[in-house]
Amino acid sequence: MCPKNVSYYGNRAATLMMLGKFREALGDAQQSVRLDDSFVRGHLREGKCHLSLGNAMAACRSFQRALELDHKNAQAQQEFKNANAVIEYEKIAETDFEKRDFRKVVFCMDRALEFAPACHRFKILKAECLAMLGRYPEAQSVASDILRMDSTNADALYVRGLCLYYEDCIEKAVQFFVQALRMAPDHEKACIACRNAKALKAKKEDGNKAFKEGNYKLAYELYTEALGIDPNNIKTNAKLFCNRGTVNSKLRKLDDAIEDCTSAVKLDATYIKAYLRRAQCYMDTEQYEEAVRDYEKVYQTEKTKEHKQLLKNAQLELKKSKRKDYYKILGVDKNASEDEIKKAYRKRALMHHPDRHSGASAEVQKEEEKKFKEVGEAFTILSDPKKKTRYDSGQDLDEEGMNMGDFDANNIFKAFFGGPGGFSFEASGPGNFFFQFG
Repeated sequence: MCPKNVSYYGNRAATLMMLGKFREALGDAQQSVRLDDSFVRGHLREGKCHLSLGNAMAACRSFQRALELDHKNAQAQQEFKNANAVIEYEKIAETDFEKRDFRKVVFCMDRALEFAPACHRFKILKAECLAMLGRYPEAQSVASDILRMDSTNADALYVRGLCLYYEDCIEKAVQFFVQALRMAPDHEKACIACRNAKALKAKKEDGNKAFKEGNYKLAYELYTEALGIDPNNIKTNAKLFCNRGTVNSKLRKLDDAIEDCTSAVKLDATYIKAYLRRAQCYMDTEQYEEAVRDYEKVYQTEKTKEHKQLLKNAQLELKKSKRKDYYKILGVDKNASEDEIKKAYRKRALMHHPDRHSGASAEVQKEEEKKFKEVGEAFTILSDPKKKTRYDSGQDLDEEGMNMGDFDANNIFKAFFGGPGGFSFEASGPGNFFFQFG
């Protein structure tokens, strides 16, 4: 009815702003100042709309015009400061994004959004950084809010895909990246992410196939190639490190397997499978304290019967490892037969018998006497089925009268070699001996 009435456009712009419809309000505010360039409130509303939508430079121009018309206008002065603050936050965020200081970018965007609550660009940048920080639910929430208002927003679709990609839901992520590229074919970030996601999925699947077929060398190469695709994909890379660790354990490269599993848990401290794999490698390399530590962490996280038993076994092996290793003292395997144990005792007892070292220094004599005693102690335990069973099971040998401080190594030696007069050492030259049996 009154298309040239400046106040009507200004009032409707104010009403739309109260409804949060800043883009529509901007059109009315701009029309009001086109009709009357001296309309101060029109310039203020135009600037406020520009600022709310994230266009701080345009906002500054509107507020400057308002100040030209009314240099004492307190609102214009404050809003001009706010617009300049947003410009500064944008600059800092851009620099920090390049530096990969994503926490600081989130901080800057939060501050900027206090003045520009309707700016999708700021929200998207914040969401992308939240995703890079592993704060996926927050990032998803921001992107979803934008998609509810604009289902074709390519940036929001990209962020949704990015969150799924970093949560190792690669197939779903690709769908979002493809959708984003349909909306914006030149979307560079979506294009790169889509390419990486497809490559990562293919390499991982090829590695899994090679592993199942027993081709461990090829599986190792494929997992290594996959790890080089995207260092930012923490969850997927944690799984790849663990998979490669499993390959190394199959190849009996246990130190490399431990290193890979350690890399996996550094990336994902909640990755139970990696802790279990590393713990088993620690067990296989007799690093029982480390194995106990890993199994304790696993059991604290998932209190299952299986995990409890694994922890119990590791604790038992740790306890056993702190005792003397009688098998090592005799130089035999833990599955050695009775005859092998006897042969080993014969060899070691003769090697360390005090008489054989009577011409050595006092220090050497003392050391050899100690070894001779340990050999006798080892034979006493391993040649007795009952004592051997208790020793192998990790039980205390001092129980049931098995106090190892009560035996005499010389008596064991004499009994083994047939009693008094059955054996003697004779010198055949300086430092040389031969053994004579009666």
